[in-house]
Amino acid sequence: MPNAEGLKLTIKGKENIQPNLLETIKYTGKKQLITIDYPEFSAVCPFSGLPDIGKLIIEYIPAENIIELKSLKYYLTSFREVGIYQENATDQIHTDLKKILKPHSIKITTIYNVRGGMETTCVMGKLNDGVKK
Repeated sequence: MPNAEGLKLTIKGKENIQPNLLETIKYTGKKQLITIDYPEFSAVCPFSGLPDIGKLIIEYIPAENIIELKSLKYYLTSFREVGIYQENATDQIHTDLKKILKPHSIKITTIYNVRGGMETTCVMGKLNDGVKK
């Protein structure tokens, strides 16, 4: 019998996501598009207990605040052992960043690694005020 047969992995609940770690920096510059690529985002599939790993792209046009990157990294790391579906993780990140940044606009894209021959891309929000990419 394989060692992995019947293995039960510990999966943490959504309450372990820590948006309280997010910090902002005041921004007084001109309107611009800020893009953050994070190629190592991970959470746990609540169905299989296996990691979902993918690329996270954050695009936003700041109003008065920009995200402090170290705090963003800690926040994103808080997803690592949380059981959350890919679509819900994208929605959660969009909700949390929109709340703290209050940007002109924000778009969150997650592109998950291929699993079972399928690549999943999830998108929340849109960029909508004329700043060109």
